[in-house]
Amino acid sequence: MSSTPTAPAVDTGARTDEAAAVIVGARERIDDLDGRIIGLVQERMAASAVIQRERIASGGRRVNLSREMEIIGHYSDQLGKPGTALAMTLLELCRGRV
Repeated sequence: MSSTPTAPAVDTGARTDEAAAVIVGARERIDDLDGRIIGLVQERMAASAVIQRERIASGGRRVNLSREMEIIGHYSDQLGKPGTALAMTLLELCRGRV
């Protein structure tokens, strides 16, 4: 195999065809995972809407802050500081859709 960059290697930033092939495969995997993550977030949003509707219909508040703190803590414990930001983003996506 050639170590001279080809079009795919240039697009990946790799300097060899072998590295470019690995990167292309890994990017395909990431694209697949991203699609699944987006689908799961959409499912989470739908489940959250059900909870909010029921809570409001029963006279409760739209948001349960103690539950949100549990979720933030879980993400933080598992993923560190970026997990906190991720949890807050998920919570923001799921609030107020009712």
